[in-house]
Amino acid sequence: MKRDIVQMGKKVLREKAQFIEPGKITSDKIQSIIRDMHESLATQNDGVAIAAPQIGESYQIFTVAPFLFENPEKEHLVYINPTIVTSSKKTKWLHEGCLSCRWKVGDVERSLQTTVEAYDEHGNKFTQSADGLLAHIHQHEIDHLHGILFVDKARKLRDMTQEEIDDVLNDK
Repeated sequence: MKRDIVQMGKKVLREKAQFIEPGKITSDKIQSIIRDMHESLATQNDGVAIAAPQIGESYQIFTVAPFLFENPEKEHLVYINPTIVTSSKKTKWLHEGCLSCRWKVGDVERSLQTTVEAYDEHGNKFTQSADGLLAHIHQHEIDHLHGILFVDKARKLRDMTQEEIDDVLNDK
């Protein structure tokens, strides 16, 4: 079921999300949350990923939109209990926004490469190395799971112009 995206100011976005016992990953409750996350993300023209707290669930889960991958069946789209095990020392200030900080944008310093360990939606542990946009997503979404929003780290933070908002809304 599609859920509304929780907006800045709600307590759930500032909490450290709950660890999910690996044996409970395949439970109806967790699987339902994952489905709701996929459905909620699919309604957003400009969304590339979403964390469980963004739909009001304080669990360590984030999902990535399948359109980011050429062959999504071979890529991990669901990350449960994710941790960044390594990240490059080389960083870059990258332009960022967030579905829970609607219509704000700014630049955040992020590592250019990451390696994440997590569980998939079937309870299988995996390790994934990434660079570019996916490394950026790893960091942004894992911040969500620790109660950190991009606005906490951003420089040149600003509200989008109405023209920019209209471009996003009319992009579907």
